[in-house]
Amino acid sequence: GLVIDGRTLNIIFQGGLEEKFLELTKHCRSVLCCRSTPLQKSMVVKLVRRQLQVMTLSIGDGANDVSMIQAADVGIGISGQEGMQAVMASDFAISRFKHLKKLLLVHGHWCYTRLAKMVIYFFYKNVSYVNLLFWYQFFCGFSGSTMIDYWQMIFFNLFFTSLPPLLFGILDRDVPAEKLLGLPELYKNGQ
Repeated sequence: GLVIDGRTLNIIFQGGLEEKFLELTKHCRSVLCCRSTPLQKSMVVKLVRRQLQVMTLSIGDGANDVSMIQAADVGIGISGQEGMQAVMASDFAISRFKHLKKLLLVHGHWCYTRLAKMVIYFFYKNVSYVNLLFWYQFFCGFSGSTMIDYWQMIFFNLFFTSLPPLLFGILDRDVPAEKLLGLPELYKNGQ
C-alpha cells in the first residue's frame, strides 16, 4: 500500500510528476491520501479519471470531501458527526462505512441487471408499437391515417405499459442478497 500526505501531493501536482505518481500507484493494492486539502482530493480523482480512463468512486463524510465526491463518477456520502454536506452532494448516502459492501455488491448488482432487462423491455415495447403502425400503413395505402386514437397513443407509454417496469424494478432479484455477499465475483458476471 501507499500512504501519501498533502505536502507530497502538492509537490507532485506543482512539479508535473502526475504520470510518475500514477505509475507508482498502479503497482499498489491500495493508496491512502491523508492530510490533504479538498482541492487535492478532487485533483487526485480527476487525475485518475483523465489519465487511466476508468470509472471512479469517492466516499466522504464531511464538507471537506464535497469537491472529491463531485469530481468522481459515483459519489457516496456517509452521514455522521461531521454534518450532512457530503450526503447532500453525493449520489448515494449510507449511514455507516460498513454498509458500503452491501451497497456495491448487492444493490449494485440488482440495479445493473434491472437496468439491462429494462432496456430490452423498452426496445421490445417500442418495436412492437411501431410495427403495428407500420403495417397498418400498407392496409390504408400510406394515407397517413392512424389506426389508434391519439389519446390511446399518448397513454400507451404512460399507463398501458408502465406497470410491468414498475413491478419488475421493485420485485426482481435474480440472486439472493446472501449469495451476492458470499460470492463477490458475481458482481462482474453481468458486465
